[in-house]
This record gives sequence, structure tokens and C-alpha cells, in this order.
Amino acid sequence: MTVDNNQMSNRAFRSGRHFLQIPGPTNVPDRVLRAMDMPTIDHRGPEFRELGLEVLKGCRTVFQTTGPVVIFPSSGTGAWEAAIVNTLSKGDRVLMYETGHFASLWKAMATRLGLDVEFVPGDWRHGADPADVEARLTADKKKALKAVMVVHNETSTGVASRIGEIGAAIQRTGHPALFLVDTISSLGSIDYRHEQWGVDVAVACSQKGLMLPPGLGLNAISEKAHAASKTGGMARSYWDWGQMFGPNANGFFPYTPATNLLYGLREALEMLREEGLANVFARHDRHAAATRAAVNAWGLGILCQDSREYSSVLTAVVMPEGHDADHLREVILNRYDVSLGAGLTKVKGKVFRIGHLGNFNDAMLLGALGAIEMGLDAAHVPHCSGGVDAAMAVLKASSASA
Repeated sequence: MTVDNNQMSNRAFRSGRHFLQIPGPTNVPDRVLRAMDMPTIDHRGPEFRELGLEVLKGCRTVFQTTGPVVIFPSSGTGAWEAAIVNTLSKGDRVLMYETGHFASLWKAMATRLGLDVEFVPGDWRHGADPADVEARLTADKKKALKAVMVVHNETSTGVASRIGEIGAAIQRTGHPALFLVDTISSLGSIDYRHEQWGVDVAVACSQKGLMLPPGLGLNAISEKAHAASKTGGMARSYWDWGQMFGPNANGFFPYTPATNLLYGLREALEMLREEGLANVFARHDRHAAATRAAVNAWGLGILCQDSREYSSVLTAVVMPEGHDADHLREVILNRYDVSLGAGLTKVKGKVFRIGHLGNFNDAMLLGALGAIEMGLDAAHVPHCSGGVDAAMAVLKASSASA
């Protein structure tokens, strides 16, 4: 066969492995991929029963709760809806905070479902303020507010709201409002304590810290939320917790589950168990600290303005005035095969996002930061050199003290 070298050279070919540095979906570990490579089994049989019981128990450990966790074949958006329709009724007044793009989307869903949303405006550079939550609940003498709804880690901004402090603030007021928290990009990556922090419903999904492909939505449910679902809520069928609890007690589901994703979830939970949650959180913290050191060394800005709210899941980097973040991302993708997160809606073109979560290690981080530093130069973005060196210094220091 004669090979046309000109034709061959025009084909896009990239050697090595693509660096996926968006803040989700994240890299799927080879162990998880192999675990999902299984034949389909009877989802009413004894083998599946064992699988179902194991993953439901493991999920409770990651949420740090003894209460029920339900798993839907869905995205995180589905789990958002499940949290609302099982606990709240049309016309209910709820308190929400504009911490970024995803908080705004959850607010839009709540409005479409008929809730009366008190949406506290924000600058996308700070999280929900625990003192503001406490003040608004204290002022609500008639107990009109039925829920406080907060995004834990805002994936669009790299800002992590202080959920533990917010939960404590709610408890101090004695207000009966439910506490609903989006843990979509925080679960399995940064510390989240469902029971200790007094959260009633947590929303999560599979493709972030749980290191799976998209396709599973999760709710962790308190006794208070369970009680609310029995007496209130909206019309629901697919999202009905009540339909889940009976079959789940025996490891089964009321409809066909995402069987092979559950195989992957079992393996991912085992990986988290082997490393230990405290070690998982510490690893994310040090990678985030190293990334921020690189950004500071480059002379660029970090979107989050409160160091107490720095995300260990991602860092959103502010571009110099007059330079487009999407152009930089395009240069880095085309030249170095590294995908970075885009700025969304209000910060589109103004920031790029570096994901550092999930199945991730020091060498992967340094490779990504090296590509970014080269990309800044190639795209003629004003910056200082030495970002990778600054990140290495943090990693070396934290490794030595471990």
C-alpha cells in the first residue's frame, strides 16, 4: 500500500496522554474503568443485591452520615430537583445566595418549580456569609423561610462557602428551615460533614471527587428531611425518595439502575477508603496551595478574595485586562493538549479554571502548570516566570512535613 505522507501529516495526532484539568468531569482512574468493564447482570439478583448494599454503605461514609443516601441514574441537576421536590412545596419561601454560575442555575430551577426565592446578590468572589444567614433567619419572626440552600464549592469561581459555620449559624437561631447543600464538586475532595454540620439534604454527582463518568446523582438525607418528604413536597415520581427507601434496604432500586456505573462507584469508594478521607482532603489542600503559589508567582489574580474560602477543588485565575482567557485556553489545548475550564457567564473570557481534584498527583499538577506557563508566554499574556518553581517549593515543603 502506498502511503500519502502529505495526507498523513494533515491528520491531527497527539502523542502521550491528554491532560484533563477542568474541574469535572475528572480523570477516571484505570481501576475504575476496569471495574466498569463487566457484563450486564440481573439487577434483581443476589449478585446485584451485594453490590447495591455495598455502594449505599460506602456513600454514607463519604458523606459522613449514618442516614440514608439515595442514588439516581442522573446528572447532578437531577439530584438538585430531587432535593427540592421531596422537601418543599410550591410557594414556599427559600433563602439562596448568588455565589456563582451554579448557584444561579439552582436558583433558576427553584423558581421554575414554583418556589419563592430570596436570592442574596453576590460578587462571585465570596461565598455565602454565615453571619448574613443568621441575621436573616433571626429576623424571620414568622418562620416564613422554609429552607436555606447553599452551594458548598462553587465550580465556576473556586470559592468554597463555609458550610460548617452556616450550619452552626442556623442552629443558633433555632429556626426550623431545612438546610440544603450542593456538594456536587466538593464531595470526596474537600471536607464535608453532613451530620455534624446539620445539613438536611446534600446533592452530589459521580463525575467530580467520586472519579466516575457522569451519570449518577446522589442525595444524602437527614431525619428532618425524611419527615418533610412524608408530609410535604411536590408531585414527583422518578425523583421520589419514598420509592427508593424500600428497595434500597435490600440493595435494590425501584427501576433499572446504572449497573456498570455502580461497579465503578464501588471501586472508587474503595480507593477513597484505602487512601483515607483525611488524606484525600490533605492531598487536595496541598495541590490547591501549590497552584495558588504558581498563580501568585505569575503575577496573576485569584478570583476568590477570602483566603478562608479558597477552594481545594479548583483555582479560578483572573486574566490581565485586555487579554482573553478563552484564547489562552485554546493556545494551551492546541499546543500542549491540556484542557482548562472556561469562565462561565459573568466571568466568561475573564478567567480560566485549573481543576486539581480527583485522581491526581504531584507530577500531573506540575505538568499542567508547566503547560500553562508556556501557554502564557505563547499567548503573549503579561506574566512573571517561576510559577512552576513556586508550586514545586510548596509540594516539597508539604511532602517533607507529612
